[in-house]
Amino acid sequence: MEKIRLEVEIEHVSQAEPNQAQDRRCILMLQGHPSPFWGLLADGLVADGHRVLKVNLCFADLVYWGRRPAVSYRGRYSKWAGWLRAYLQKEGVTDILYYADRLPYHADALEVGKELDIRCWAIEHGYLRPDWLTMEPEAMGALSTFPKDMAAIERLSEGVEPPDMVNRYSYPFSVEAFHEVTFGLLQAYGRPFYPLYYSDKIYWPAVDYIGWLGELAFERRRKREAERLEQWAVSGEVSYNLIAMQIQADYQIRASSKYTHLLEFLEEVFASFSRHAPSDRHLFIKLHPLDNGLERWFSKTARIAERFGLGDRVHVMKGGDLTILLRRSKGVVLVNSTVGLHALRHNVPTYVAGAAVFDVAGLTHQGDLNTFWIHPDAVDTKCFDAFQRAITRIQIKGSFYNPEGREVAIKEIRKRLSVDDPQAFSMM
Repeated sequence: MEKIRLEVEIEHVSQAEPNQAQDRRCILMLQGHPSPFWGLLADGLVADGHRVLKVNLCFADLVYWGRRPAVSYRGRYSKWAGWLRAYLQKEGVTDILYYADRLPYHADALEVGKELDIRCWAIEHGYLRPDWLTMEPEAMGALSTFPKDMAAIERLSEGVEPPDMVNRYSYPFSVEAFHEVTFGLLQAYGRPFYPLYYSDKIYWPAVDYIGWLGELAFERRRKREAERLEQWAVSGEVSYNLIAMQIQADYQIRASSKYTHLLEFLEEVFASFSRHAPSDRHLFIKLHPLDNGLERWFSKTARIAERFGLGDRVHVMKGGDLTILLRRSKGVVLVNSTVGLHALRHNVPTYVAGAAVFDVAGLTHQGDLNTFWIHPDAVDTKCFDAFQRAITRIQIKGSFYNPEGREVAIKEIRKRLSVDDPQAFSMM
């Protein structure tokens, strides 16, 4: 008992009446989205009569959680799973919620939760975008419980309305940037309060944000070059495939692909393209809008292209209209970006190099990359319609940042957590 006292500081005490805790669920919330969303969701769950617990893992968690009841775990990461197991059993937890399911603390929570027969939920950005969030049992990407068999997907789609793809909950990028930067800096510079917090981030937050200064300096030039390539694509004078890049820090690169670095992905694509693509085909490489510039993709890509004899056929861009670029392309190649769903929506052949929930026969190219350049598998529109309807079982219309969208999403999450049988909303 003394050991637990040394590793954990109780900041507030529990917060539900015993009779409520017995009649309702006991929900543990771990690290949440960097926005007011997590705290407001907790308020709603408490209002529903659930007992809500919170474990803060770092200073950013503490600040964003505010004065709501919570426990702080300040022990070593190596002891986290053991501590959590005892805590879950002691408190009678029925559900665990987390954002970023591959955060090491959350990955361990999933394993412990499964061992104790506790429902675990990953709440994330939506597979469908914009205006959708994900509420998926256990985890996303390679660990997703969503079926990969089209017959099972079609069964899930029965009686489900097509998703509402109208953008209803927009917000300025400055709002997202403010919270991302604030959360990251609090996490990094709040170390004195949580000295043993284990962060597996690739970039130290200060370095990450400094990288954006260089990007801002080249912003106009990047925009002009993207516009030039987009106009070239629209002209019909160039035949090209589109490569949709993700950011190097994306958990889905590390957890749902064979690549330790996106350079390995590019090497593989360039090698195949140089040998098997038509000689007049080009590659347009579209960088992620949130790429911080630290990977220096413009210069690195040029060197790799030169090595494979593709120097004049590879073009890197940051910006441009994604829909226009997709529609004009001969097909898109990606690791597991949700750009794949945009491509499928526009009947654009898609090759997935990693693990993605939409990498299913009838949707994406099922052959190897070498055959994709000339004979890509076509998108079956009926299969995609069934997929979109089925995936809404683990999607929630709403937004982390837009106040109205946040309210809508929280209402639906509260509804789903109050259902005793999770099969009503998922594949479990």
